[in-house]
Amino acid sequence: MLETPGFAFTIVAFLAVLGPLVFVHEYGHYIVGRWCGVKSDTFSIGFGRKIVSWTDKRGTEWKIGWLPLGGYVQFAGDRDAVSQPDAEWQQLPAEQKSHTFPAQPVWKRSLIVAAGPVTNFLFAILILAGFAWVGGTPVTPPVAGGIEAGSAADTAGLRTGDRIVEIDGRPIEVFGDIPMAVAHRPGEAMQVRVVSGGSERMVALTPRLVKEKDPFGKEYERAIIGLAPPPAQLQPVTLLEAPAVGLRQTWQIVRQTGEVLGQFLTGRRSIKDMNGPVKIAEISGQAATLGIASLIFFIALISINLGFINLLPLPMLDGGHLLFYAYEAIRRRPAPPQVQEWAFRFGFAAVVSLMLVVTFNDLGSLGLWDGIARLIG
Repeated sequence: MLETPGFAFTIVAFLAVLGPLVFVHEYGHYIVGRWCGVKSDTFSIGFGRKIVSWTDKRGTEWKIGWLPLGGYVQFAGDRDAVSQPDAEWQQLPAEQKSHTFPAQPVWKRSLIVAAGPVTNFLFAILILAGFAWVGGTPVTPPVAGGIEAGSAADTAGLRTGDRIVEIDGRPIEVFGDIPMAVAHRPGEAMQVRVVSGGSERMVALTPRLVKEKDPFGKEYERAIIGLAPPPAQLQPVTLLEAPAVGLRQTWQIVRQTGEVLGQFLTGRRSIKDMNGPVKIAEISGQAATLGIASLIFFIALISINLGFINLLPLPMLDGGHLLFYAYEAIRRRPAPPQVQEWAFRFGFAAVVSLMLVVTFNDLGSLGLWDGIARLIG
């Protein structure tokens, strides 16, 4: 069992994960804004009082804030860091006004806003493509190398040599697709298409939840159906093939993230399972302890999640802005200011509430609440 990384090491690893991802996300907004002729007043990594700053020849202030939990690009004409229009932008001289964000047509504003999450996805694809190019990609066939006695697979009648070709309509191409499809779905009945001896059949099975320990001795839960893999196989990947592999792996993670979110929204998964910055910091330290490759892969994973979350239709997030721009494109006029203001307030309250919940969960996972309960008891 590996030794748990110390506090200072964990903080450094967390900054090594979050800092580049925030920069990548905000740079996506910034560079597309530049291409669209919009002036950027501020490019900030972190919030709050600035630690260091400088102004470039285009008049953009680049700064690093003391709270490294995000960042923003404030364009000309913005009132604040979340692109609420400044009431005075329309009074600017015509030349200056033409370079403000609110003055742009809706398609340009949409491109600028979407660029942040899209850049996160592209960054992850680049990382995963690099791993595939250097180390190859798993091509272990989705064939049962063994069946755990008493498992869901055993109960459903699966046998060694059976090939899994589909789970609940999801094509299964390699063995690694199986845990991706079932790990987050304990207790849910699944329809599995199986090929055996040239014949095809459908079986119903229900993954069961198991507790396991990571290399640091911490318990975690996942669902399994009780299939052991056949001998592992890797296939070399050329430089030209690597982006397609990275794209496929990124889509698999996005799909799984969407399914987990759906479980939260429908009540099939408890909000106690939600994690936030504290947990990300803990896992960052653990990933860094396992080596640079593990840390880089974790960066790709968080980049995908960051892109996904920012596309959610909450007014404070990029997805919320895109929702209003879609309304504007369809109705040929912006949503009423009062509606936007109340939507922003709702989005702010929702994001703050979510942060409180995930932070509470994170501290609980570190044993803080149990420790307090023991002290009080």
